[in-house]
Amino acid sequence: MNGKEAAGRKAIDEISDGMTVGLGTGSTVYYFLQALAEKMADGLSVTGVATSEKTVALAKEWNIPMVSLNSVSRIDVTIDGADECDPSLDGIKGGGGALLYEKLVAKASEKRIWIVDDRKKVEQLGHFPLPVEVIPFGWKKVQALMENKQYHPALRRNETGEPFITDAGHYILDLHLEKIQNAAALADELDHVTGIVEHGLFVDMTDKVLIGYPDGHIETIART
Repeated sequence: MNGKEAAGRKAIDEISDGMTVGLGTGSTVYYFLQALAEKMADGLSVTGVATSEKTVALAKEWNIPMVSLNSVSRIDVTIDGADECDPSLDGIKGGGGALLYEKLVAKASEKRIWIVDDRKKVEQLGHFPLPVEVIPFGWKKVQALMENKQYHPALRRNETGEPFITDAGHYILDLHLEKIQNAAALADELDHVTGIVEHGLFVDMTDKVLIGYPDGHIETIART
């Protein structure tokens, strides 16, 4: 068992019968979905709200009943991954391109839990490129602004070299910042840039992080 699998399977302890559960996106969440499907086969009943089309496909494959975000008034708990997480439990998400839907689901959730392996635990955010979701119309204007700020933006591309398209039909600029001195200030700045739909800084948006290690050990950090 690797760290991702350990964290993913541990998160099943957070799920109770009858819950509406936000289902994140990514390689660590895969193991959580697998464990959830096993529990449901044993009689657990939950309803899922997905953060991406990839997660919808996995849920269908494993017979996890799904509903849309628009059809629920609240989500009991969301289990999702992160690309980086610092000691304050702030993080960078969106490496898989699902940051907009992930943030919408997180905002609708009573409780939010991240599952990561130990490589995602950092002292300071920024080494992982920060995803910024932008509308295709005028995206070069946003790119130029980010370049002027020396944020070193790069348009994300798919395996054929075409622009990567999010589930919502947008592009992604990855900002190569190396170090983020003040995540809250940067998040506020990006929130006010016309053309940016959403960014991958998740500040004060998780309640607990389950960190899996290669030996199967789990470190739990809860927001105080």
